Amino acid sequence: MNPSHHRLSEHPVDPQFTQRWSPRAFTGEVIELATLLSFFEAARWAPSSFNSQPWRFLYARRDTPHWPRYVELLSPFNRGWALHASALVIVLSKTTITGSSGNQRPAPYHAFDSGAAWACLALQASLNGWHAHGIGGFDKALAQQTLGVPDGFEVQIAIAIGKQGDKTLLPEDLQQRENPSPRKALDTLVAEGVFAPVQAS
Repeated sequence: MNPSHHRLSEHPVDPQFTQRWSPRAFTGEVIELATLLSFFEAARWAPSSFNSQPWRFLYARRDTPHWPRYVELLSPFNRGWALHASALVIVLSKTTITGSSGNQRPAPYHAFDSGAAWACLALQASLNGWHAHGIGGFDKALAQQTLGVPDGFEVQIAIAIGKQGDKTLLPEDLQQRENPSPRKALDTLVAEGVFAPVQAS
């Protein structure tokens, strides 16, 4: 995948960061379990507070008994394109951490740490020629209930994973959006010392 002209970095970075993006058009091909597990393996090595590793992943591959249940979790809008993915993943995070005495205490950074794991997964998928698209539009309560998620774990996001397909597979309005998205200028995101007014936009 050649990144668009909007994906030129302002400073030198590895190409994996500009080449990774989140398409919605997928081919619907089957993903081998070993391939999917390699994405989870990358996520396993993400950094976390106190090495607590709060991330947990539940998944369904297409054409398996679990697939329809995962598709039904998605909002109608997201279901329309994600049903052509090769795998759907639900990301959870453990909301407590085990203290030195063995007791459980709140883990204030569980969502942040699980976000780091998701980023690792997405980058590994991209490096392997696949794409991962994070989804916020799904029924978290239903996922918690139907997927057997116990108390003490929070449902974070869903992920659609697949090989990029032709954008004509999408509705016309989504075809117009099926391009690698740009990023804000670095000087609007980063400031030395104190918060800069430009960072508020």
